[in-house]
Amino acid sequence: MAHRRPGHPAQAARPVSAFLAALVALAGLLAGPPVAGVADYQLGGAYTPDSSVQIVTRDRTAKPAEGTYSICYVNAFQTQPGSYAWWKAHHPKLLLRNASGNLVRDPGWPDEVLLDIRTPAKRATLARIVGAWFETCAADGFQGTEPDNLDSWTRSRGLLSESHAVAFAKLLVRDAHRAGLAIAQKNTPELSAKGIGFDFAVAEECEVYRECGAYTKTYGRRVIEIEYTDNGRAAYRRACAARAGTHSIMLRDRDVVPRGAAGYVFQTC
Repeated sequence: MAHRRPGHPAQAARPVSAFLAALVALAGLLAGPPVAGVADYQLGGAYTPDSSVQIVTRDRTAKPAEGTYSICYVNAFQTQPGSYAWWKAHHPKLLLRNASGNLVRDPGWPDEVLLDIRTPAKRATLARIVGAWFETCAADGFQGTEPDNLDSWTRSRGLLSESHAVAFAKLLVRDAHRAGLAIAQKNTPELSAKGIGFDFAVAEECEVYRECGAYTKTYGRRVIEIEYTDNGRAAYRRACAARAGTHSIMLRDRDVVPRGAAGYVFQTC
């Protein structure tokens, strides 16, 4: 289950030097998050993390958490809630529509419209938009990025395919690296072995669905695992029994609300 935060306007793309990107990679500046580091998922609102926390994920509109490895969340395959007007005004042809001309929405998040990644030209335009977000993340001080909804094709009513997702994901990997960011595979375990080029993985509920092995087979210990309280705590306990001390594992409330808000839960093992 992916998490999307309140909408924000898109930005115009800025050119990035491929030569500079190569220098960044050679300099080893694309290091992923610390392996088995204590991680916190703050998409519901930023707050000061516990002193033990080494990795923090926040929305791209927030600032990174000082003193941590900070991961910048972007909604790369669907529109962010509240941003439809911007897409309609600036890039209406990048919104996925069916044969009748109706927008294709995420059934679980109906205020999100799937983006049309079916052609190389559309993927290239979308990559320029998302690439600009990556550059802003890097300029703000984030070290990694987490592009969400890699699995949007599974909700496209057959209009998008896995191959479309893989092709677009490869562009995102290229542009994240050009911006100096490590990039995570977000969910979608069936793509873990596709050689897309992701640096680490962020896996929601992989213990619930018995999918964690698909990530660890490809990424080893470079997996951040998030289990949620609305599934009960059995999956979290199993994950801890199997991987505590070798992987980043956390238990969070489904809405990932800030500390002090009703329903807040944050545990690690």
